[in-house]
Order: sequence, then C-alpha cells, then structure tokens
Amino acid sequence: MDAVSETRKPVPGHEFFALARRKLDMVVPAALTDPDVSPLRGDHDLEPALRVIADMRPIRPAAVLIPVVDRPEPTVLLTLRTHSLSNHAGQIAFPGGRIDPEDESPLAAALREAEEEIGLDRRLVEPLGYLDLYLSGTGYRILPTVARVSPDFQLRVNPAEVADVFEVPLAFVMGPENHQRHTREWRGMMRTYFAMPFGDRYIWGVTAGILRNLYERLYL
Repeated sequence: MDAVSETRKPVPGHEFFALARRKLDMVVPAALTDPDVSPLRGDHDLEPALRVIADMRPIRPAAVLIPVVDRPEPTVLLTLRTHSLSNHAGQIAFPGGRIDPEDESPLAAALREAEEEIGLDRRLVEPLGYLDLYLSGTGYRILPTVARVSPDFQLRVNPAEVADVFEVPLAFVMGPENHQRHTREWRGMMRTYFAMPFGDRYIWGVTAGILRNLYERLYL
C-alpha cells in the first residue's frame, strides 16, 4: 500500500464551502446518459483496463450525495451498507443510488435516496454543485452532489439498506497523506484503487475514488 503525497494542503474548515460554491456548478454532464461520451474520471484513474470493461456495459445513471456536515470542524456523513444487498454489500458508501425516470434531476435522485436510506431531511441540505461524473468498474455513471448539511438532523436509518451511519472529519478525507493506493485481486485481475482507512472503517473503491476526485477538483 502506498500513500499519495501532495505539496499543496487543503484549506481548513468552512472555507471548504466557499471553495466548493466557486469551483462547482449544477450543470448535468452529457456523459451521464450519452453512450457516445465516456466519463473522464472513475475507477480507471488507477486501473485503465476498467474503462474498457465499464464501457462494454449498459449505461446505469446514478446519483449520490456527498453530505458535508457544517460543524465547527466539518465532517462527511457516510453509510455502511448491509450485507444482504445484492450490490456492494457491506461497503462504505455515500447516500444514493440509481436515477429513476420520475426523478427531476440527479440532485432530486440523490436527495430522495438520502431520505429513503437514512431519513436525511432535504430541507437541511444546501446543494453546492455537482462533482465530476464518476465511472465505476461495474458500469455505473455516478454524478455526486456536494452539499452543505445543517447539523440539526435526526436520522431514521432504513435497516434493509443501511447497517450504520457515521461521520468522518472532512480534514481527514481531504488530507492527501490519508489517500492510499491498495491492490487486490478482483474478478481474476489485480486491481489498484484508492483507500482511506479511518480507525476500523475501511473507505475504499468508488467512495474513496470520489473523495479523491473532490480533493483534486478543489485543491489542485
């Protein structure tokens, strides 16, 4: 495992929200649904062969919420998926899922999923902008919404989908010294991916890749 080192450190605290508002927008990228346009970012950032695998799969538009809780020291709200789910069981994830035909936008899908999964009241969520579209190795085209969340929430976890909800300091996940590259066997091939172990929480794969992308988009 290798840590990723950068010479530039992220700005602390609430300056994050101002930076996100300035650098992000709410324009939906064409690559979310256009088969002729492939997302630039994704699991293939560290494993180029995964782009070929993902591009061969049907397009699966999805949306997730990156909920940054506006505490004196901001945190990121994450979920632990139950072991009974058919996809990504037992993994750490953002609230989110597939975009349904009745969803007005990827933002609407992310807010709906956050309400369904953890009972996060959308009235406490201030969208700051979409992050770059992220292509997973399983073919999902994931559009993350970065959002400021009021700390006054009371969550209601859906036990069929979520085993636990927890917060990780924003400073930790935005610290490049905590961005590690791990390697493991996946479907008969060796795969390299980002990981951000936090205590007994193993943040890796798509979730860590999206957080790494957030760091690069805002601070590099």
